[in-house]
Amino acid sequence: MLRSLWAGASGMIAQQTHLDVVAHNLANVNTSGFKKLRADFQDLIYQINREPGQPVEPDSMIPTGIQVGLGVKVAGTTRIFMQGSLQTTDNPTDLALTGEGFYQVTLPDGTIAYTRDSNWKIDANGQVVNHDGYLLEPAIVVPEDAIDFAVSQTGNVTVKMPGDILPEEIGQIELVRFINPAGLRSIGRNLFLETAASGAPVAGNPGDEGFGTIEQRTLEMSNVQVVEEMVEMIVAQRAYEANSKTIQTADELLRIANNLRR
Repeated sequence: MLRSLWAGASGMIAQQTHLDVVAHNLANVNTSGFKKLRADFQDLIYQINREPGQPVEPDSMIPTGIQVGLGVKVAGTTRIFMQGSLQTTDNPTDLALTGEGFYQVTLPDGTIAYTRDSNWKIDANGQVVNHDGYLLEPAIVVPEDAIDFAVSQTGNVTVKMPGDILPEEIGQIELVRFINPAGLRSIGRNLFLETAASGAPVAGNPGDEGFGTIEQRTLEMSNVQVVEEMVEMIVAQRAYEANSKTIQTADELLRIANNLRR
């Protein structure tokens, strides 16, 4: 019965984490470029009271044995990089990625971070930056007197200058991809960092083999599905209740045993 108390407690703790993940997903339902998380679980070690396959006679053995599990734990949280829905806007610096790939930004310490956030800005110096002022890498600078800003599906950036008929190319957007994007480290602000688990970044241009393309005047929204998360919330709640019931039942059995009289 003591085992069931601790097994039930581990289940309640695991479901608390499950609900934390669901709450985080729902909180970011309108976050541009956000990719939802999923909680993954593992059963804990087993107490082997009778080994399966142990011989009992020369021509016979124990078929199943006695193995009692000791509960559950959260094995990890997997980020699901499924494409988010696209929302058309009138902002020329909204550049949604359709398909695989990440934008690169330069952090203040010089580190390169990666993002799917497609909401870009142009600062006072004409530089393309994100919400926090981090520069798009490779850097793109828009001339002060430019009258148009256009980005092709293959990431070619052009502007029109006063008096010019043809647009002028000012840069090329470069993307990267990873063999295991779920292994990237999340640091908030819609940014990720490379880790040993993600593998090294592979660079390429939009439209190259294995890379997505760019849709200008479009935002990639969160890939969180509210209905799915509400179902996950119900599952977590009911599982939490069921685990709490096992603790109550084990406690009742202990109470009965403690009240035995000779």
